[in-house]
Amino acid sequence: MEELISRIKQDGRVLGEDILKVDSFLTHQVDPKLMREIGRTFAQKFAEAGITKVVTIEASGNVPAAYAAEELGVPMIFAKKAKNVTMNEELLTAEVYSFTKKITSTVQISRKFLNETDKVLIVDDFLANGQAALGLIKIIKEAGAEIVGVGIVIEKSFQTGRGLVEETGIPVLSLARIAGFEDGHVIFTEADL
Repeated sequence: MEELISRIKQDGRVLGEDILKVDSFLTHQVDPKLMREIGRTFAQKFAEAGITKVVTIEASGNVPAAYAAEELGVPMIFAKKAKNVTMNEELLTAEVYSFTKKITSTVQISRKFLNETDKVLIVDDFLANGQAALGLIKIIKEAGAEIVGVGIVIEKSFQTGRGLVEETGIPVLSLARIAGFEDGHVIFTEADL
């Protein structure tokens, strides 16, 4: 997706050897026009899959996931990282380690929102070590739902996430794939679209 790659080149900042900061359009401040196009791209790719739900983990995956769900005409569910007093139904949970925050969170979705009749598309902002995607896969499988694919906005292909997700047999579709960082610049590899 050329518009996304151009935006990463223009506004992305490389921090250290393995972090890409894209807070000006994705992870803090959001460019709704770009996110709508990203959502539309995921929806078009999976249009014939019979998707009934789009699932992500709060927070940065919420916007592209919501736009994908809107395009598909289905609900979007985000796994919450903190339980609140209103979440008193049976919960589906998974432990997820955050690569950028260096913490483990228990993410949860109320069982009433996922069941064995659902066909799910997972959408997230980044794929690095794959822990968020694997946590969502665990939750969705526990609900008995079918996972159609994992849509990723930015994949750091030099890390293990893609391989771990593909080992589950679930296809990964990444719109921008990063081979690595060199002298503060992003080196891209061929994306899935």
